Amino acid sequence: MKGLIFTYLLTYGGAVLALFRPFAGFLIYVGFATLRPEFAWPWSVPMGNYSRTVAIALLAGWALNGFGQWKLGRGGAPIACLVAYSLWAVLSSSQAPDQILAANFLDRLWKIILPVVVGASLIKSVDQLKALAWVILLGHAYPAFEFNLDYLNGYNRLRYEGYAQMDNNCYAISLVSSAGIGVFLSMRGESRRERLLAAGSMAIIAHAVLISNSRGGMLGMIIVGLVSFFLLRKGWKEYSAFAAAILLTAIVTGPEVRERFASAFADKEERDASAQSRLDLWAACCDAIQKNPLLGVGPNHMPTLMPEYGFELGKEAHTLWLQVGAELGAPGLVLLLSFYVVTVLRLLPLARGAPTTDERLRLLARMVIASLCGFMVSAQFVSLEMLEPPYYVCLIGIGALKLGTPPRGRPRQAAGRPPTWPADAPNGNQRP
Repeated sequence: MKGLIFTYLLTYGGAVLALFRPFAGFLIYVGFATLRPEFAWPWSVPMGNYSRTVAIALLAGWALNGFGQWKLGRGGAPIACLVAYSLWAVLSSSQAPDQILAANFLDRLWKIILPVVVGASLIKSVDQLKALAWVILLGHAYPAFEFNLDYLNGYNRLRYEGYAQMDNNCYAISLVSSAGIGVFLSMRGESRRERLLAAGSMAIIAHAVLISNSRGGMLGMIIVGLVSFFLLRKGWKEYSAFAAAILLTAIVTGPEVRERFASAFADKEERDASAQSRLDLWAACCDAIQKNPLLGVGPNHMPTLMPEYGFELGKEAHTLWLQVGAELGAPGLVLLLSFYVVTVLRLLPLARGAPTTDERLRLLARMVIASLCGFMVSAQFVSLEMLEPPYYVCLIGIGALKLGTPPRGRPRQAAGRPPTWPADAPNGNQRP
């Protein structure tokens, strides 16, 4: 019953609030996309149009409040790549053999891209970006908490059932996309309460990835850890925290999980059927890209061609990047990859502490880089074109780029001066 009240309150109360404060409506929309309340509380929350209701109010509030602020600065290039990707999908769909499949792809794609573009225009402060980061982190931590409870009670629900119409592999990679947020909020949160909450969420999420039995998810978590360690300004506290995390992971990782992960790197003679099947599926996608390099075989169409490669009809390719290349052509793959890669590359100066960087933008840049690196590697192992959280994680980075771009005519901060908090920071405090 609490889940139903929570869902209805956010849906209808949030719809009213979105008319006056559209970014609040955007946060609720992202929260629903991450948490999926129909699946978090299936016994009390019926299937419904909760996200659509909030989305309509969000768009209305966005229009009533002047369509946002479009000076995106260095965040404009990733948004341009995303819009170009969506337009290329439309072009590819125009020549698709099955127009119903193509139209379904476009319908789902625009439900992601339009909120991302609207959200980019609504971002005005670092506090908004932090709120978005917390929504994504906690939206993953709650289901992960439930999966851990089920596991302790003797049933590995995540492995055998997945979550929100995603199998264990897909949802493990969704969890990975939030991991960088958990790492940096636990290490650099502004208060002890924040750091403890983030650390607890991160521990729950990491263990859920382990019990998911997803090799791609485990590899993604390793990448997140390595990138985070590289980006952190390290002292004895940081070294101690990472050592403790490694030790704890080694303790809770059972032999079954270790054997499962190691099988991904086994020789061909020792490789299990699942790992070998993935390689064969990837080869099929590469062949489809060679035969249809420009517009691809059509959105959602690769599963229909699998019988030509010896697989059953409807088989997914188990790789986001190669399946996008096969279905939308090489330009579609390049545009989608550019959305993520350009964001990461443009965030690196912020993450490394450019002279104009304030501490909170640096924190946001680092968490986004770590999360996206983990996601991009692990996404090679699963077909998840419509996985929403990575788009919103990327939006945090785009917002950081937007806020970190000095306005024209303003002199750059001299090298050597301590970075300052933005105007929206409490009391205008400075931090060295």
